[in-house]
Amino acid sequence: MVSKAELQDSSNDKFKLLAAAAIGVAGLVAFYAFADQSLLMRVIMLLVVAAIVVFIVYQTGRGKRTASFFKDARTEVRKVVWPTRAETTQTTLTVAVLVILVGLFLWMFDSILSYLFRLLTGIGG
Repeated sequence: MVSKAELQDSSNDKFKLLAAAAIGVAGLVAFYAFADQSLLMRVIMLLVVAAIVVFIVYQTGRGKRTASFFKDARTEVRKVVWPTRAETTQTTLTVAVLVILVGLFLWMFDSILSYLFRLLTGIGG
């Protein structure tokens, strides 16, 4: 786990983030400027630029905090007990049956209220 001392913002962080943004924008401009070149080469170049940008951003305090967050999130996801296929099927069928039953109940309730409204007001056929 990353220590708190490593997570402090340094004075160079703004410069690093600005440089990363400039490199990213330059990579995008180059991708479209060299439209006559092979698409494969342009995509590879864009992936290299993206890797450089990620590396630079990771060197900042904000980048290290973000990486730490994703590491912690991955750890928590591994702790989750996921339902089995049978449990998922049973739950899905239960929900579907309840939706149908509630829909039928609301339809009958609406029909009864419509009939009473027509009976009391004489409006409708």
